[in-house]
Amino acid sequence: MSFLELPKLASLSGIRHGVFTRNTGASSGPYRSLNVGFGVGDDDQNVIQNREIISRCIQEKDLVFANQVHGSRVMVLAKDNNPSAVPDANVCFEGEHSEILKNPTGLFDSDSERKLIVDALVTNIPKKFLVMQVADCQSIFMHDPVRQVVSNVHSGWRGSINNIIGRTIKVMETSFGCLPGDIIAGISPSLGPCCAEFANYEKEIPETYWKYKDDNDHFDFWSASCDQLCEAGVLIENVDLSHVCTKCDPDRFFSFRGEGVTGRFATLIGLK
Repeated sequence: MSFLELPKLASLSGIRHGVFTRNTGASSGPYRSLNVGFGVGDDDQNVIQNREIISRCIQEKDLVFANQVHGSRVMVLAKDNNPSAVPDANVCFEGEHSEILKNPTGLFDSDSERKLIVDALVTNIPKKFLVMQVADCQSIFMHDPVRQVVSNVHSGWRGSINNIIGRTIKVMETSFGCLPGDIIAGISPSLGPCCAEFANYEKEIPETYWKYKDDNDHFDFWSASCDQLCEAGVLIENVDLSHVCTKCDPDRFFSFRGEGVTGRFATLIGLK
């Protein structure tokens, strides 16, 4: 089994990260074959087996999955929980979900996972791997090698207009003392500007984001995410963009835009 890495993150010795393709799994049909998403129509047992395949591949058992809802809620998994550090109501701490997060952390339990409603995960705990499930949406990896903190953010167009990237960086600052200038970031394969058409953009997307639109009503959310990272203080030279469009690469990646009924591929990051 192989997975993709982003060069800047791959050069860092303190973390492991990866973008898994849709291949070498147990699912069939539109979910062929390494679908890690519950609730998309695949058999739960296939999803469980696929998650086990990834766990064995990286030889780690503590994988944290969540119920992603295109929201802006961030979960902090910390060595020492500090509720006083919560910057707003959209942040929750590991202790609030201790029953759900018992090892293995949601890896095999779709009912528990449904209760863990977050779209970004942040941790300073070694060997705890943060997983996002995507099929066109971006997974944004972040690592502060100074404070030894990692995060994984799920951001589709709704996440972009809610600036979940900026919210997550603020949580890293407030909860762990991270400095944005120290953060190394990477953006996974996702829907590219070549395919991100929004025919009803005037109703869906705020006017402040229309600067990312071309003459064919295609939006460049890759650039939007890079801008949000930089606006939060991340240095542009510390940002890796995969430049891989999921809709253009159906042999390797699931794409909701391209296929409709489809699976979700996994992205993960964790401290060694």
